[in-house]
Amino acid sequence: MPALRRITPADRRARLAVRHLLHPAARAARTEDVAETLVGLHATDAATVTLSASARLAEAASGPADVDRALYEDRTLLRMHCMRRTLFVVPADLAPVFHHATPKSMAARERATLVKHLAAAAPARDERWLDVAAAKALAALAELGEASAPELTEAVPELQAKITLSPGKRYASTVRVGGELLRLLAMEGKVSRGRPVGGWTSSRFRYHPAPELPGVDPAAAQADLVRRWLTAYGPGTEADLKWWTGWTFRDVRRALARIEPEEVDLGEAGRGWDLDARTPREVTPWAAFLPGLDPATMGWQHRDFCLDPAHRPLLFDSAGNGGPTIWLDGHIVGTWAQRPTGELVRRLFTESGADGTALIDAAQERLQTLLDAGELRVNFPAPLTKELLA
Repeated sequence: MPALRRITPADRRARLAVRHLLHPAARAARTEDVAETLVGLHATDAATVTLSASARLAEAASGPADVDRALYEDRTLLRMHCMRRTLFVVPADLAPVFHHATPKSMAARERATLVKHLAAAAPARDERWLDVAAAKALAALAELGEASAPELTEAVPELQAKITLSPGKRYASTVRVGGELLRLLAMEGKVSRGRPVGGWTSSRFRYHPAPELPGVDPAAAQADLVRRWLTAYGPGTEADLKWWTGWTFRDVRRALARIEPEEVDLGEAGRGWDLDARTPREVTPWAAFLPGLDPATMGWQHRDFCLDPAHRPLLFDSAGNGGPTIWLDGHIVGTWAQRPTGELVRRLFTESGADGTALIDAAQERLQTLLDAGELRVNFPAPLTKELLA
């Protein structure tokens, strides 16, 4: 049996610079190019979308306006729940692929959890009650055209019912069912998020009815998504794909079998898969400031090729959410935050040398110019953030 082709950590870092549009020579002209190349942008924290796109656009300062154009004027991008039941911004023409690649069991689990919360508050509120409330909510939304969660809750009395989330936990909270039902309907593809209620850092949105998406064979959709992931993130392991998609190993292996990528040797990371053998050989030094939940931070389960394992606890919370990062030549070398005064502050984990520090300074200034309009609200800070802002 012939030996597997070896792909080194340095090879992977060179690929990341170009394929993730982070090297200045690889930056994109439009947000649509960024979202398609990266197979979606994390949108759980609304600010991530704009900051991730801006870091990869030729003109960073144009980021907020260009994201706004793509999402709300041209509607070439849309927010939807897909991988890991997480909210992403994806190309609108690929929405059927993302939707049908997401196992229906994910939305079913969310529905079952909501029914459980409803029954705990009032036993008569069972799944049938939820179906009636959902039908009324969809009818009201169709009549209104679009509405925020509070507006729709006001219009549909059933949505004013209260439930307790995470009962018994220190972070338990009591909320109206309207917002949770809208989230479920969005996961089921029945409603879509529109403009935010507030600026680009706001995570509160207006909703509108979603058109029914064209049918796609789920297995074909999953194979398409894996092919796109390998093109942007490859090489990667089955564990990386399971982490990124939220699927079972069975789903991952079935998709890999359909596209037949090359099996490769990733050294300490084990055996992986690759679709494109090309690796840029001449990647000049670069630096970038990326937000929490950025695709480059969240793209793999095994990140040793770009992150010293000793630094992982400084950047990732217990749920695996990565905070803001500073990158230098494909390595995560630090984290950053913004003070209430608007000033950016940073913490570097390693010495960067004079040339590296100059690149980091320039990347910080690029981000500072973008954020001068106001303080950034980060919903997923790094564990080190509190210390950084002290």
